[in-house]
Amino acid sequence: MGKAPRFGLETCFVFVLLVAGAVIGAVSWGYGLGSLQQPGPGFYPFFVGAAIAVLSVLLLVSESAATSSGATLGKEEGIKIVLMSLTFGFWIVAMPLLGYVLVTLLATFAFCKIMQLEGWWKPSAVSAATALFIYLLFDYWLYIDLPRGLLG
Repeated sequence: MGKAPRFGLETCFVFVLLVAGAVIGAVSWGYGLGSLQQPGPGFYPFFVGAAIAVLSVLLLVSESAATSSGATLGKEEGIKIVLMSLTFGFWIVAMPLLGYVLVTLLATFAFCKIMQLEGWWKPSAVSAATALFIYLLFDYWLYIDLPRGLLG
C-alpha cells in the first residue's frame, strides 16, 4: 500500500518560508545587488532570501520522501508555531513604525517566552544582546541605515 501524503502545520510553515524567501529575493533584486567589491542594498537580503527559499525546498523534498511515522504535531507545538508566525508577522509590520532595533528586541523577547525560556531575566538578556548586536553590526560597523521608525 502506498504511503499517504503528509500535509500538516510543519509543511504549511515550510511553504510559507518558501514564499517568504522568494519574495525577499525578488524585492531585494529590485534594490540592486552591486558587486562583491561594492555590494548594493539588495545584496545581503537577496542571498538570505535565496538561502531561505532553497532550504525550504530541501525541507519540502525531504518531507515528501520521508515515510510517514504517524507522528504529528501536538496542540502545544501547533500553538507555538502559530505564535512564532504571528510574532514574525508583527516584526515585519511593526518595523517601519517602531524601528528595526526596538522591534527586534520585542520579537526576540517574544520568541524566548514562546520557547519557554524561564523567568524574565534570561529572555530580557537575550533580547537586549540581540538588539545590541544588530545595532552594532549594521548601524555602527557596516554603516547600513536600519529603519528607525517613528522614534528616529
